[in-house]
Amino acid sequence: MLGIASIALALAMQTPQNVEARADSAVAKHGALPAPLRTVATRAAQAPVIDGKDDDAVWRTATPITDFLQWNPTEGKAPTFRTEAKVAYDAANLYVFVRAYDPHPDSIIRILERRDTFTPSDMIWLFVDSYHDHRTGYEFGVNAAGVKMDQAMYDDGREDRAWDAVWDAVTTIDSLGWTAEYRIPLSQLRYVPSGDNVFGFTIDRDIYRLSERVSWPLFRQSQAGVVSQFGELHGLAGLEAPRRFEGTPYTVAKASSRIIDNRYTTSTNLTVGGDLKYRVAPNVTIDATVNPDFGQVEADPALLNLTAYESFFDERRPFFVSGAGLFRFDVNCSQVNCNNEGLYYSRRIGRTPQLAGLYGDTVPLQPTTILGAAKLLARFQDGLTVSALDAVSQRAAGVRDTTYEPQTNYAVIRATQDLRNGNSAFGAMLTAVNRGTDQWSSPYLANSAYVGAVDFRHRFLANRYEISGSLDASRLEGSRQAILATQTDAVHYFQRPDAGLPLDTTRTTLGGDAEEFKFGKVGGEHLMFESAYQRRSAGFEINDLGYLRRADQQSWNTWVGWFDRRATKYYNRLQWNNNWWQYWTTNGLPLEAAYNTNMHITFTNNWSWHMGGTIGQLGETYDDRQARGGPAVRQDSYIAPWAGVSGDDRKAVVPSLFFNYFRGSVGRNSSVSLSPELDFKMSGRFSSSIGVNWSRNISDNQWYGNTTDAANIVHYTFAHLDQYTTSVTMRLNYTFTPDVSLQAYLQPFVSKGTFTDLRQLSATPRAVNYTDRYAPYGDAATSAQPGGFNFKEFQSNLVFRWEYLPGSTLFIVWNEGRQGSTQGQGNNDFGGDVRDLMALHPANTLLVKSSYWLNW
Repeated sequence: MLGIASIALALAMQTPQNVEARADSAVAKHGALPAPLRTVATRAAQAPVIDGKDDDAVWRTATPITDFLQWNPTEGKAPTFRTEAKVAYDAANLYVFVRAYDPHPDSIIRILERRDTFTPSDMIWLFVDSYHDHRTGYEFGVNAAGVKMDQAMYDDGREDRAWDAVWDAVTTIDSLGWTAEYRIPLSQLRYVPSGDNVFGFTIDRDIYRLSERVSWPLFRQSQAGVVSQFGELHGLAGLEAPRRFEGTPYTVAKASSRIIDNRYTTSTNLTVGGDLKYRVAPNVTIDATVNPDFGQVEADPALLNLTAYESFFDERRPFFVSGAGLFRFDVNCSQVNCNNEGLYYSRRIGRTPQLAGLYGDTVPLQPTTILGAAKLLARFQDGLTVSALDAVSQRAAGVRDTTYEPQTNYAVIRATQDLRNGNSAFGAMLTAVNRGTDQWSSPYLANSAYVGAVDFRHRFLANRYEISGSLDASRLEGSRQAILATQTDAVHYFQRPDAGLPLDTTRTTLGGDAEEFKFGKVGGEHLMFESAYQRRSAGFEINDLGYLRRADQQSWNTWVGWFDRRATKYYNRLQWNNNWWQYWTTNGLPLEAAYNTNMHITFTNNWSWHMGGTIGQLGETYDDRQARGGPAVRQDSYIAPWAGVSGDDRKAVVPSLFFNYFRGSVGRNSSVSLSPELDFKMSGRFSSSIGVNWSRNISDNQWYGNTTDAANIVHYTFAHLDQYTTSVTMRLNYTFTPDVSLQAYLQPFVSKGTFTDLRQLSATPRAVNYTDRYAPYGDAATSAQPGGFNFKEFQSNLVFRWEYLPGSTLFIVWNEGRQGSTQGQGNNDFGGDVRDLMALHPANTLLVKSSYWLNW
């Protein structure tokens, strides 16, 4: 939805008629890629006025681009409406004028929203590969109401949605349809000035009410990659070198609730910080932030995690989101399963102090202060990309100067060398974490953590097939207590009595490795696939700066997808996926074997139907995490069907409903969830949504706790859990102009449950019979009613945003949070629980942040 790549399609280019470069059809038929289309930019003697009109002198002489073809829903078909574009430039700017013809201008969909927010509207997208490296680029989109979106592109199609540039676009609607006129300062692009530059270039138009996309050149869906199929923009002579400095100083006034000595107080402060961009060379840039404040960022969604695995939260802080893809190095990620695991997880930087719960009465509300951070991004003409990041967070301490989080330095270096125009590559990555530990923190946190990795990929047979792989190594150093804590945490569980792992209480270092190899078909008209082998040793540890759910695992995953991308009488698009996966420990204990299938159909009325299901534990498998460091427990087969329907987002009211069901452990475990949502748009300015997530989870073998008796025998206890979870998410948005908006978000969340039938793991946890795996525990009264819980949380944000000058923004933010928990489920319904939640003391923040963009 956001540009070409975000619609999750593999695209390629076809040469249409009436262009400079023509592909020989016989060569193209046998897999060779056609030559790129070319157009020529006209030098502007006088800069055009950016007003959405083509009455400037340069537009009367510029060469028109008219060879647009439809790529969705039917690839290569003539467009329903004509599109014409012209390109001009001067030493400092790129100008583009697009005329989108439409015989029914009153039917053009145009919705006002905050900048960088997708709207179901008619849109024009410009794609620019200013390096002309066929791997990286920039997207500049504007809808018919004048709402701008921009993104950076990397790896031939992945998108960096946090990238923001300073540029102009004005749209108008008239009797012929609508127009978009662009001015893109060359200072916002990365290129090496030469006598005659060539940019990769593409224009895409979205006729939303027809669900039709047209482009120049034509995008094909049978070829992998996006940037690699751009056309070429010639005639760019005498471009000036980009300006070296961009600065955005800002001031922040904030009043917020804090907990000191177990009491709420209000803290007020005024801070000054700033962001800086410095071009060391045309292809080398340093981005830095000093004393950053991210108070305008929306709060994380509420959740209650009863699993052995750490929860993952998306990064939303602009400095860390921007360019994040250049530091990406996935771990345990394939087409079948991908859980955001990787060597770099930026939420580790500026995290909530890790030891606050240990040493403090309550966990502080404020994250660790980031003193400063900097990124170096370099792209060289020979295809080498180098990205480096360094950040320092301040020591956090309690009222008695007890260290909650030591001062920490984080460093990341990522390098990739492209070969064969980006169709082959190899790379490396290094991460380092160094902490200033002391008597308070050294027993719990490692002094240092290092990870090194190399990877490669290679496409062949007309770039439709790909092999890739990686090799990672990690090393952790710290006190014996800290390394023992790492060995026995949920990622590793070296203490498992049947794992055969060397738990060493005297260690001061811990090392491990990970390997991956993948083979797949990444392009084609209908069929694509991937098969992957992945392994992580028991000592592999990356969680100081990365994210890893578990170590000591190997897997084999295979995905096969069938696509029908041509419109038919009944649907516009159909996709059918089939997945098979198997997991083992590194010693060969089978953990999971499952088959999944799912189908996605978009009908001609723009409604979508989604359905699928999984059959799991096909054969003898065991759960080595269920007992939280205890022996592996045999698993029984399960089924997990699901279905969903989504409405036509061109309408004012858009409903959707998704359903999930799970049944396992011979019927003793089950869950069902419903997720209805209603989106509403009015007057082209106001939009809102309300979504409900309701689930009931019945788990007969929910882990309850591990206890050690006087005889030093560990009892692994489990209970029957009956749990209900309900949340409501509401969003209200009002856009005054494309530069002025007001957004509101709120979410009450309640999860409650009751435990019954407390038991312990028996001496035969691998028994075939389910009941033989558990044994009685405790006295009859405790066993029957071991308790329950009621966890409640409320999050809300109100954000006013005004871009009063290009690149300069004023934010006024109100945030309110409430949280509470009690033992026992209670007798309230959801409404009663929410009333109790709203009676709790709020944690409030009022923030005013003003920034000013400088460019010199």
